[in-house]
Amino acid sequence: MAQAMENRHGHTTREMSRASLRALSGHGDPGKFGRMFPWLDPLEVSRDKLFELAQSMKDPDPTGATGDNPTIPAGFTYLGQFIDHDLTLDLTPLDQQRIDPLATTNFRSPALDLDSLYGQGSQLAPYMFARDPATNKISAKMLIGRAAASPDPGANPAATVGSFPNDLPRSNQGRAVIGDERNDENLLVAQTHLAFLKFHNAVVDHLGNGTGELKAAALFEEARRIVRWHYQWIVLFDFVERLVGKGTIARIKHDGRRFYRFRSRPYMPVEFAAAGYRLGHSMVRESYDHNRIFGLQPGGIPGTLGFMFHFTGKSGGIIGDLANIDTAGPGQTMRFFPSNWIIDWRRYYKLSPTQPDGVILNATRLLDPQIVPALHTLPGESDSREKVLAFRNLQRGVMLELPSGQAVAKAIGTQPLTGDELGTDVNGGSDGTVLKAQGLQHATPLWYYILKEAQLMHGGQRLGPVGATIIAECFLGFVHGDHESFMWKRSAWMPELPRADSDTFTMVDMLNFVQGHDPIINPLG
Repeated sequence: MAQAMENRHGHTTREMSRASLRALSGHGDPGKFGRMFPWLDPLEVSRDKLFELAQSMKDPDPTGATGDNPTIPAGFTYLGQFIDHDLTLDLTPLDQQRIDPLATTNFRSPALDLDSLYGQGSQLAPYMFARDPATNKISAKMLIGRAAASPDPGANPAATVGSFPNDLPRSNQGRAVIGDERNDENLLVAQTHLAFLKFHNAVVDHLGNGTGELKAAALFEEARRIVRWHYQWIVLFDFVERLVGKGTIARIKHDGRRFYRFRSRPYMPVEFAAAGYRLGHSMVRESYDHNRIFGLQPGGIPGTLGFMFHFTGKSGGIIGDLANIDTAGPGQTMRFFPSNWIIDWRRYYKLSPTQPDGVILNATRLLDPQIVPALHTLPGESDSREKVLAFRNLQRGVMLELPSGQAVAKAIGTQPLTGDELGTDVNGGSDGTVLKAQGLQHATPLWYYILKEAQLMHGGQRLGPVGATIIAECFLGFVHGDHESFMWKRSAWMPELPRADSDTFTMVDMLNFVQGHDPIINPLG
């Protein structure tokens, strides 16, 4: 949690009333967060009530199969986090957001333009790009790091896993040299970022690697366009439609966005950033079947969330030359990322109709108010309330003056869930009972409402109307409002890279495409 700052920007100079703040939508200022529903009153709830509700939002059976979502593989959880880092970067401390919520600056462009991957490009950030081995000059390819050789506990004590080019590029002190360091805060988003670095490089190879008509800067620009457009397609039709239902994007594109509207450039709606898109926290698993070494197989060592944070440079133990040994286990510092933690993508995306023997496909957890226990005990916080991620999310929604879920439901023209429905306990949870005990069943925090709506209306497999409207309209607007996107430049464009189905392009297609140029799916075998 960001620390409070002495200088509270805007506290004495803007002189805006609450009414005037609510009237601002942010539509005319793409550098700011804004509101989809600026006319709705904010929901005011005490911290004590929020904490009681947050405590009840704990998954009572975090490893049980009944809490798994069979329609969304676990890789999409961390693709979602990667997308979030591409869209939003808010450096404003929470105390300043409470004072001046619509002056919160989004330091990312609200567009699916992969600025978190490319940074400022090869001219201004050459340290992120590989050299051309023939000329020693900066090439069109992104720099890739190496995972260091490490023990193979699945074999005999003398066995090792070799070194592979399957890590983020890093400085001599272990920090990732990438466009957004947040993509090194856990191993799964780091390996997702790596997959997109390799996707870019595979597209460069596909274009001829500078040996054809495209040379140097022109080659990079064309590769970046192809990567961005296919990424935008993946987000809309492989990621978002898993959350909101197949055909939703095409329908809204045809009928028009009703609630997420802007004059020329997108803004970042607080209803999306502080409520709707925080759905990803409910998708997180307690542990993962990660690769042949660390997994959920009998006798295996599970890939816990703690491990996923430890094997990074931002949140964990990779500290480069400051460490005494090359690779290490949990709780120890190390110079390099160990190769025995390289991801096996077959366990995170459904890469074949039938799973290979011994390879477990991790599912996301259901879209519901049951958050795994690991996210109720976040490290690095002395305040017991701040350790609970659900409390942080609920508190943030109140600070940013979000309306209730019921108010948004009425605004979009759908019947709100009743108090009795919201007060229902499902799958052994107690959140409904606690919601009613705190008197929040008729005016419910938006984030909680969206998760409960998904649970009650679709068994947690996809979003209900409030969540789906916010998510689908915003993502479609982010792409349509980007003047470099496929939707703006070439509205009838279809994916141009090799794919299994000519009508679409998916994350599985992307990984298979990269595999044809650079083994990525299962390097450990």
